[in-house]
Amino acid sequence: MRADNPAAIPRVLIDATAVPADRGGVGRYVDNLIPALVRAGVELEVVCKPADRDHVAALTGERPVIAPASTRHVAYRLLWEQAGLPWLVKRSAADVVHAPHYTQPLAIRRPLVVTLHDATFFTEAALHSSLKGPFFRAATKLALRHAACCIVPSQATADELVRVAGADPDRLHVAHHGVDHDLFAPPSVEQVTAARQRLGLPSDVSYVGFLGTLEPRKNVPALIRAWIRACAHRAKPPALVVAGGAGWDDAIDAATSEVPSGLTLLRPGFLPLEELPGFLGGATIVAYPSVAEGFGLPVLEAMACGTAVLTTRRLALPEVGGDAVAYTEPDEVSIARALTELLDDPARRTILAAAGVRRAATFTWDRCAQAHLRAYASASARGYRTWRRDGSSTEVRFRK
Repeated sequence: MRADNPAAIPRVLIDATAVPADRGGVGRYVDNLIPALVRAGVELEVVCKPADRDHVAALTGERPVIAPASTRHVAYRLLWEQAGLPWLVKRSAADVVHAPHYTQPLAIRRPLVVTLHDATFFTEAALHSSLKGPFFRAATKLALRHAACCIVPSQATADELVRVAGADPDRLHVAHHGVDHDLFAPPSVEQVTAARQRLGLPSDVSYVGFLGTLEPRKNVPALIRAWIRACAHRAKPPALVVAGGAGWDDAIDAATSEVPSGLTLLRPGFLPLEELPGFLGGATIVAYPSVAEGFGLPVLEAMACGTAVLTTRRLALPEVGGDAVAYTEPDEVSIARALTELLDDPARRTILAAAGVRRAATFTWDRCAQAHLRAYASASARGYRTWRRDGSSTEVRFRK
């Protein structure tokens, strides 16, 4: 679907109230998707929290619809999603409602699109918290049953949802994430210097970088122990910088306690978006040995910044990295071997860095928006789903 055919483009209401305050994860997705949809000619209504009013207005050029202040609390947001959002939808001119983060309003009579970011709540249940796992499995099953169609960020995620959750493949639309090429590009000397100064790293100390929420599936303890194996004997060992928002991986502290005195491990926490190109592009290697990803945006962003990337072949990661990254198995010994090979081979790092920039250029938010347009059009054609007492469903076309 193209923007030069405006009559075919549905008007879309996006519920952005699930975006977290630090704008990580779903926030990055929504923040980049919205302006890409605007560029594609989509007429949007965006619902957001009061704190996001000015931010969303800048993304759309229009005033957003403001949800109650109580939606800053997760439990109240979920209640409002079922009770308050349907009221807004009923008064909206939207043809399609897009819920961009698993959960969705049930009592609406509009075609519904839901984004499901990964299937790891089913395939890697042990790596999620005892609260999040059951909740997101239930939300995913409900979306697959209730929505006109669902958007997923990779073919790997689509395939897994069909395999483990009984998804209808005809209702799944793959929309690869993009990368903001104005921000994520090989950094300037000044950007790298600023990142080093923030980290407290001298200019003569290289580093291996990691970026991501510190949760078990990111495999950070194995990375720390692998880095110790690969670097403890080196005359000038690179530091390891583990950056990202706090998660729930209690094993990281135990691995950190094993770092010998001759090595430097830094954990700066969450880094502001504008500092990421300097951090990623200044690393000798960006290591992302995740055991399960629905997409793997840090891999793509590091590639765009011109850094050699080491990751795994699990789920969607090869879909992102292709032949422009190095791969390892996720165990500590394999990661150590792969790190050693890359640290000892600057020529290969240079080749991978250049290949990464070229491949990253093919991932754009405008292409992602076009995939969303196809999903919206499909949902609009299908209509909204209603359920009978016997559990069967029917689709009803929405007419204004």
